[in-house]
Amino acid sequence: MKKQAIGLLDSGVGGLTVMKEAMKQLPNESFYYIGDTARCPYGPRPKEQVKEFTWDLTKFLLEKNIKMLIIACNTATAAALPELKKVLDIPVIGVILPGSRAAIKTTQMNRIGIIGTEGTILSGEYKKAITKKQANTSVFSQACPKFVPLIESNQFSSAIAKKVVTESLQGLRKQKVDTLVMGCTHYPLLRPLIQNVMGDTVTLIDSGAETVNEVSVLLDYYDMAEEKSEQPNERKFYTTGSVNMFKEIASDWLELNELEVEQVSIARLKGIIDNERT
Repeated sequence: MKKQAIGLLDSGVGGLTVMKEAMKQLPNESFYYIGDTARCPYGPRPKEQVKEFTWDLTKFLLEKNIKMLIIACNTATAAALPELKKVLDIPVIGVILPGSRAAIKTTQMNRIGIIGTEGTILSGEYKKAITKKQANTSVFSQACPKFVPLIESNQFSSAIAKKVVTESLQGLRKQKVDTLVMGCTHYPLLRPLIQNVMGDTVTLIDSGAETVNEVSVLLDYYDMAEEKSEQPNERKFYTTGSVNMFKEIASDWLELNELEVEQVSIARLKGIIDNERT
């Protein structure tokens, strides 16, 4: 019997940081990943448009008969998670609550910083999640709209990236936070630069990695976890943009030489949805 895969979706390559942790923690599982690089970034877009795009990717993954969906994108989580959880009959996991819980556990001074896309920061979902559980915590949010384009263009190790990160985080440094949530799954690719600017006394929280911890628990809870077997795992990648650029970033970040990457047109995504609605 063929293994059912876990589906991951993201606005681009950022969700690969979640994928890397998932492959490490869940070696017996199969994964399908789709990154909407043709329409990235999601951060500056209106909420309803982000929700529409998230549904496009979700419908595509549902065609693959996935058993669980990970929204490996903070902006999409903020826009679409409640609706997806309500409608779908498979477990759906976002990245905001796990990242928030980890920040609460980590902070010693109750001063938490959040960095994310414009959409994520404007939604206020991180601040709401944190203060709901720990009301006396001060939360300082900073949108970093220049980060995602840097990463999507494979410049996250460049001198330009160092300059952009330094300039973007100056205001947050003054708030003297002791914990900083990287509230976009792209941002761990900039982790060394972010840590250098914020200083060693600030603990960085990877919302994507924290999400995989939760996925592992849910797989056991729903009795959906795959056991070790001789049947090979599937790891398939789809992108709405350039296959070569996606493969270059993914191969480097995941440390895999043989990646199966397929280009999926926006028209095809829309076709899947239109066919299901007629």
